[in-house]
Amino acid sequence: MRTRDVARVMAAGRVAIGAALLVAPRLSLGLWIGRDAAAGPVAAPARALGIREVALGTMALHVVDEPDVGAGLLRTLALCDGVDLLATLALRGALPPAGRALIVAMAGAGVAGQLWAASQLDAGQVD
Repeated sequence: MRTRDVARVMAAGRVAIGAALLVAPRLSLGLWIGRDAAAGPVAAPARALGIREVALGTMALHVVDEPDVGAGLLRTLALCDGVDLLATLALRGALPPAGRALIVAMAGAGVAGQLWAASQLDAGQVD
């Protein structure tokens, strides 16, 4: 798989996660934070996070072929995923084990994959 294809798959995944947060915020966020996601007020920040994920993923899909901005945006997205990872680890005792493992795996893969793709784009190794 080509570097840009990897970046596109990761961006599309971000859009899908964001869409799930918009459509079913309690269910989607419930995978991460557990029972507290059933509380009504949690839907608002879940939707806010969802629209950001849709926007960021859509931007990444749009600029991955733009050498001046593609790699930089991928590094920014890696930072976002890194914050998710660190926030999850900081509150690991308060989160359900399955949700914690899922987010650690997804966010860790996001950080690594996006940093790898950015480095490949910077080096001109896009195939």
